[in-house]
Amino acid sequence: MGPAAASLALLCLCSVGGCVPAGTTDETQAEVKKARGDVPDILPEPEPEPTSPMSDFENSYNYVLSRLASMDQAIHRLDVGHYTLDVKVSQLMDRLTRVDARVEELEDSIAEVYQHSKVNRKEMGRLEGCQKGHRLGYKCYLVYNNLEDYASSSRKCQERGGRMAMPRDRKEQEALADYVKSFFHPGNWPVWLGINDLRSDGLYVFDDGSRVSYFQWRRHFLSSQPDGGRRENCVAMSSDDGDWWDHYCDRTMHYMCEFDNREAL
Repeated sequence: MGPAAASLALLCLCSVGGCVPAGTTDETQAEVKKARGDVPDILPEPEPEPTSPMSDFENSYNYVLSRLASMDQAIHRLDVGHYTLDVKVSQLMDRLTRVDARVEELEDSIAEVYQHSKVNRKEMGRLEGCQKGHRLGYKCYLVYNNLEDYASSSRKCQERGGRMAMPRDRKEQEALADYVKSFFHPGNWPVWLGINDLRSDGLYVFDDGSRVSYFQWRRHFLSSQPDGGRRENCVAMSSDDGDWWDHYCDRTMHYMCEFDNREAL
């Protein structure tokens, strides 16, 4: 390339990008760009906008409002939960009320059944006493092989619809003596009668509270009865001869019940 061509190329470059003489420094180049109005290579950082006290208050106020809104939502959820719980508790109480009413009905039914059972047991005991035992006029007598004390014997006779045997005259006494003797023959066993002096020593009454007017005490020069004083207050019949003996009431022995013979009425 000749000198004329090189000068032409240099002229074109200077017209496009500006002609910078050789050996020019960066500071010189920057001044040249500034003089031409060119944008500098590094832009300055923007300064932060100043904040005012009013802007900080608004931010705090908005934060408090948002927190209050969150608390209001939480309280609403709690109210809904409490209402749901109240409804469930109310429903449960209604069910418990119905269950209590049902339990009361069942208790009444059970009590009624129990009462019927007691009546039936008494009637069955009375029928058993008259069918298996000894009939005498309007009464039936039956000896039981179970060993019981006086109080238990009285209670069991009542549960069977009867009472302990209470011979009120010589006729009944002799009939019962024969029945007991044949029941335990050939043995000799004492049998509880419904007679005692528990209320007052020497004042003998039947198990129903009426006073005894006929007695069949054992009379013997070696062992006359009664001889127990305040210790032996309940009366039993000896099965070999039918005589009466006083005994400790907590002694266990056989017992005899009497029932109403309704077929003879």
